[in-house]
Amino acid sequence: MYKTAGEALELVNGLKAELKGESAVDIVVCPPFTAIAKAAEVLKGSNIAYGAQDVYWEEEGAFTGEVAPKMLTDLGCGFCIVGHSERRTYFGETNETVNKKVKAALKHGLTPIMCVGERLEERDSGKTFDVVKDHIEGGLAGFTKEDALKIVIAYEPVWAIGTGRTATPEQAQEVHKHIRSLLGKMFGEEVSSKVRIQYGGSVKPDNVKAIMAGEDIDGALVGGASLKVKDFAEIVRQSKR
Repeated sequence: MYKTAGEALELVNGLKAELKGESAVDIVVCPPFTAIAKAAEVLKGSNIAYGAQDVYWEEEGAFTGEVAPKMLTDLGCGFCIVGHSERRTYFGETNETVNKKVKAALKHGLTPIMCVGERLEERDSGKTFDVVKDHIEGGLAGFTKEDALKIVIAYEPVWAIGTGRTATPEQAQEVHKHIRSLLGKMFGEEVSSKVRIQYGGSVKPDNVKAIMAGEDIDGALVGGASLKVKDFAEIVRQSKR
């Protein structure tokens, strides 16, 4: 929950200038709902795609305050984040609601970025793999192989978000490998090898290269550093393989 529409406009203008011509990395920004329309005007025809931070699963109706998938596609959104840890922690998001949101996103041609990850007490008690398994299996229940290929998974260790703590490259790769294995059991090895799995958790210009070196790490879901033009642009440049 950062940036007014005017501030977001300034940010995307800066990113557009800094990242012009960068084609080796797919770049997506997800502004607040109130800033999407303004950002869309600036980003039209650029190498930066855009999406939303959440979506509701119903087409329309008496759901005051919610935003439907077709409202996002009407603005040209191609992506939406689903099940972010903050949505789970503060707003009651569950595997069941995540599942419904991912289905709704796919139905409308949006690429869902489905977040999974454990809290500090869960990691400290050795439950990381169990929590991630629960999120993956619950969030993707009932999906086909074709559906799975249209979904991006983002592993975000909750203990490393906004805390300044970051999972080591080894810790991140270990969980990403686990996720890829789970996807393989659900949808087959061929599908799992093609699903994009991102890491999110205090990604910065000075640690992204080491994180991205992981064999099963295909990108980054950037939080605080995405609010600074120079930092985000440097993360993009450091992500090139």
